[in-house]
Amino acid sequence: MTAHAAISTNALTKHFGPVRALQDLDLEVARGEIFGYLGPNGAGKTTTIRLLLDFLRPTAGRSQVLGGSGADPAIRARIGYLPADLRIDPGYTAADLITFYGRLRGGHERGWVAGLLERFGLNPGRRVGELSTGNRRKVGIVAAVAHRPELLILDEPTSGLDPLLQHEFQLLIRELVADGATVLLSSHTLPEVEALADRVAILRKGRLAAVATVGELRHQARQRIDLYVAHRPRGADFADVPGIVQAQVVPAREASPQAGTLLRLVVQGSAAAAISAAAPLQVLRVVSHEPDLEEVFLRYYQPSPLEERDAVTEAGPRS
Repeated sequence: MTAHAAISTNALTKHFGPVRALQDLDLEVARGEIFGYLGPNGAGKTTTIRLLLDFLRPTAGRSQVLGGSGADPAIRARIGYLPADLRIDPGYTAADLITFYGRLRGGHERGWVAGLLERFGLNPGRRVGELSTGNRRKVGIVAAVAHRPELLILDEPTSGLDPLLQHEFQLLIRELVADGATVLLSSHTLPEVEALADRVAILRKGRLAAVATVGELRHQARQRIDLYVAHRPRGADFADVPGIVQAQVVPAREASPQAGTLLRLVVQGSAAAAISAAAPLQVLRVVSHEPDLEEVFLRYYQPSPLEERDAVTEAGPRS
């Protein structure tokens, strides 16, 4: 494990009886980065966070947070945490909660907290039991960042927030990172992670499936390119062009005759070869659609052929 990393794990493993919630996790989050931690519900994301914070003890392996143990109160005071299942005593007000955590963490700047409450439209005197789900989430966000933490661990942070507040949350996270904070953003919502993260880890059934930058994942993604050309092509002409996964000439009734013949290409990686191959057809117009990152992530979540075989074997023959 690397001491200077914000988060480091080595073969971190957690079993609950026969259930392997997390298996041999080797992960490193650099200081100052926003690290996305992706996976469907049940993949092991929350288990990882609870191990990092010493809410759970590992079956095997170890972890390090800010150069020490998540069990150390001095380390905990430098961490902001927003759990997915935020539970607050309904009798507490937002001010009560922020004051309570402030005392645990050694205090916070009143002006900073007042600005956060105003920014998220929170009345600090209202009891949590009177608040909507979204407003309770906002209270949790403010409490997590009130002490300007070095490390912010967020588990499904924008659940229940409307799009405007999601945008405000993203601005806040970028500001904190610009001031030196590190963020571990755990989510199963792809657009949220894609908008913020420098790198992402993809967790699948308790195991690490991939770690990559968002740019590297985009390179794996397939994008659709619509080429309007003056001369009618044949889809087969593009079968051997590097990067082209699919080529289709769209029927005239679906394209505009004035705009030329529509050639629809699905490309993985660079589109340079595809554009060059289409040049002799006299390209009149190019419409490029954003790469579909969701398709890349779903690919990691699909069962492998071996798992499908084992599932069929366990199920036995159908009657």
